[in-house]
Amino acid sequence: MPASTRHPVNRAVFFVPLATLSAALALSLWQGTRFVAAEAAVNDWILKHFGPLFAGAGLAFLALLALAALSPFGQTIIGGADARPLLGRWRWFAVMLCTTIATGILFWGAAEPLFHLNAPPSMLGLEPGGDAAATFAMSTMFLHWTLTPYAIYTVAALAFALVYYNRGEPFSLSSLFVPLLGKRAHGPVGTGIDIVCLYALVAGMAASMGAGILALAGGVENLGHFSGGMPLKWGIAALIVASFLISAATGLQKGIAGLSVLNTWLFFAIIAFALVAGPTAEMFGLSLRATGEYFTTFIPRNLGLDVDGAWSRQWTIFYWGNWFAWAPVTALFLGRLAIGYSVREFILMNLVLPSLFGALWMTAIAGSAIVIDQQSGASLYAVIAAKGPDSVLFRLFDALGGGPAATALILFTIFLSYVAGADANVSAMSALSTRDITPDAPEAPMAVQSVWGIAVGLCAVVLVAGSGLDGIRMMSVLGGFPALFVIIGAGLSLGVTMVRGRPAAAPVVSG
Repeated sequence: MPASTRHPVNRAVFFVPLATLSAALALSLWQGTRFVAAEAAVNDWILKHFGPLFAGAGLAFLALLALAALSPFGQTIIGGADARPLLGRWRWFAVMLCTTIATGILFWGAAEPLFHLNAPPSMLGLEPGGDAAATFAMSTMFLHWTLTPYAIYTVAALAFALVYYNRGEPFSLSSLFVPLLGKRAHGPVGTGIDIVCLYALVAGMAASMGAGILALAGGVENLGHFSGGMPLKWGIAALIVASFLISAATGLQKGIAGLSVLNTWLFFAIIAFALVAGPTAEMFGLSLRATGEYFTTFIPRNLGLDVDGAWSRQWTIFYWGNWFAWAPVTALFLGRLAIGYSVREFILMNLVLPSLFGALWMTAIAGSAIVIDQQSGASLYAVIAAKGPDSVLFRLFDALGGGPAATALILFTIFLSYVAGADANVSAMSALSTRDITPDAPEAPMAVQSVWGIAVGLCAVVLVAGSGLDGIRMMSVLGGFPALFVIIGAGLSLGVTMVRGRPAAAPVVSG
């Protein structure tokens, strides 16, 4: 592990979001239902008034990235012509995928399409459970898990990579605004940005970990035929936190990259099993129809123009808020991985390839769930009503003939996917809240990483215990709201950098 004890804590960035988080947790435990009601009111206000901005920003980012990739600017080498890559392409892809996707694709990949299949937006006039609703459900999965969300990550990460490696700016979110504001970006305003975004990522990570805890608990209970309740969820949270802190302590090349590669292979193993054991012909037929609908309705669906406003806020805008919550601090980690590669390669690796992976995953997992639910009289959808969405994936693989072995594999993959993503993000959070992080000394002290890891774990368990899935969803949006404006600023900075031409490399660019 790189020497990290040289880095002093940035007290404002470390203590202010930590204190705010502690106060929020204490208030939620003390006030209970009142706190959840207040959280819901704020959440609804954000979605109602800023939903179009969430949606419009995602589309604008896609256009900006297409311009960057197709223009001569795409040939710019991050870190300069002499910079050497930190990771090979396969390990780079694996770390990027696991950092961004976490447990969401496992938790929602099977459960979400069942909501869309059996309760489609009334504005579309689709018969619940019918073939048109099935096509809508699959095209919506493509919408929520491919190009638009990855554009949010890619814009922020690319903007940071260029200012960090090519301009030599500090490891701070305020550096994103240097192309716009110059050195004025640093100082009190920059510190405020770091504080807000660090809190936003804690909210996003807690929401993701809460979903992971629910999914793991559902799988363990399904495998053991018992009800573990909150003691089981506490135990799972403690195991997850301990595991990703151990992984983070070993650094990028060993712990984070090694776990991510293993996790990615497990993802592909699950896809392969579903494609072989599932209703393959029906899945691919559904996927082809959904692909056509996805592209023909791309702009109105992104903006929520051809579906009910309430439905769009509950689903599509919620997803954009969730991705925005993760984007600022995750961008620091993804940008750090980019040295030695061109802007065009960065866009391919962070936007195109993960979008293709998301489409493949949804073809296999969401497709299996939709087809089996149609063929079995909505039996999987009934599982949601009886036991919640956390049990659907396991029931799906039971229906595919996987048995206990498949359940155990899925449990391990869920666990590993959160650990692989969390250690990367905790590493970025910790680096953001310490000083003097450089390409040659990129890791924060282990004590700082431990504090953030434990804070995320506590927040996730309180969410699960106090407000369940609804609280998890609201926390995602609350974290994404302030992050929305930071990522818009990052997009503007990237645009300014493109207009001004290729940035020169900073004097020191070693990884």
